[in-house]
Amino acid sequence: MDTKKWEALLVAVEQGSFTKAAERLGYTQSGLTHMMHALEKEVGFSLLVRDRYGVRLTAAGERLLPAIREFQQVSKRLEHQISLVGSQKRENIRVAAYSSICMHWLPSIVSSFRRDYPGISVDIRMGSVDEMYTWLQEDKVDLSFVSRQDRDGFDWVPLWDDPLLAILPPDYPIGDRAVFPVSEFEGREFLMPSLGFDRDILPIFRAAGVSPDIRDTSVDDGTVISMVELGLGYSILSELILQGRRDNIVARPLEGGAHRSLGITLPSLKQATPILHQFIEYSKNAVREITG
Repeated sequence: MDTKKWEALLVAVEQGSFTKAAERLGYTQSGLTHMMHALEKEVGFSLLVRDRYGVRLTAAGERLLPAIREFQQVSKRLEHQISLVGSQKRENIRVAAYSSICMHWLPSIVSSFRRDYPGISVDIRMGSVDEMYTWLQEDKVDLSFVSRQDRDGFDWVPLWDDPLLAILPPDYPIGDRAVFPVSEFEGREFLMPSLGFDRDILPIFRAAGVSPDIRDTSVDDGTVISMVELGLGYSILSELILQGRRDNIVARPLEGGAHRSLGITLPSLKQATPILHQFIEYSKNAVREITG
């Protein structure tokens, strides 16, 4: 059956006029009339009444109306699935992410996604905030897993609020305190993690009016932790980064519940391909399961 003919019939009934229906569908009135005649010939009986009051369904047409609407819905779902399957033959997904997300999230995301879409390859690269936004602008990746930044021209999909923790030497007199006051960073030697972490940390210091003695680093998170462990300074890292580690340090959530918002950024959700939308949904589901 020609779905376009059934769609035209529904629009004609909705509009109550062949003229209005033809305008909406982009047909000529004579073309739409011919289409309806052909449809009625196919089914073997009249579907429409045409009189001076306009266009309406016959009794037989009214009986078919629920099935016609169901047929249109099924047809649209079929077209969507055809689009998804067809896209699998052409597409791969290019992903950028922090190293912590690559370690703790992406294996689960990619594993569940590949079970249902085995023909899609997922290419992954690690980088800093600035690198990932540059790769998006240069069309080198399709989406990035990052902490939220004020960047115009990108859409945002939130995934999880990642708590920020004070990273302290093992002999720090924290006592039984469950949180660490940001004010205690005042004047202390602070090891700023690399790869753009300052974008998440500096606003916390500014909001609290605190001025640590900041030492920029060009080392990975594990090295920052080792330096703190040896008493070379203090730092702030996220809960996700510390996940699974067994370092000899003191880690406490920051007073006030400071966190970084982790999610997916991409140039346009509206213009993203169907398979990219599917990958985003799998990511949201996987992160919900991982983070509880």
